[in-house]
Amino acid sequence: MAKEATASKGGARGGIATPVTPSPELAEIVGKGPLPRSEVVSKIWEYIKKHDLQNPQDKREILADDKLEKIFGKKKASMFEMNKHLSAHLK
Repeated sequence: MAKEATASKGGARGGIATPVTPSPELAEIVGKGPLPRSEVVSKIWEYIKKHDLQNPQDKREILADDKLEKIFGKKKASMFEMNKHLSAHLK
């Protein structure tokens, strides 16, 4: 029974909850410390909304400013592409 109790208390954390370290370019937006991937995505969305970077005609499209262009590698990216671009900047 002791093993069952231990396993149900937490176990391994993985996937979106695992802390990741952002690249220097991404750290300009989300900060330097290790963060869970979910927090990185949340902070990117805060930044996008704060700086009004969504295309008004198509909210799924992100219009990159200078900081986001370093991450996306281009001036525009869909919100669906965003996670792919972020992955390249996370260790």
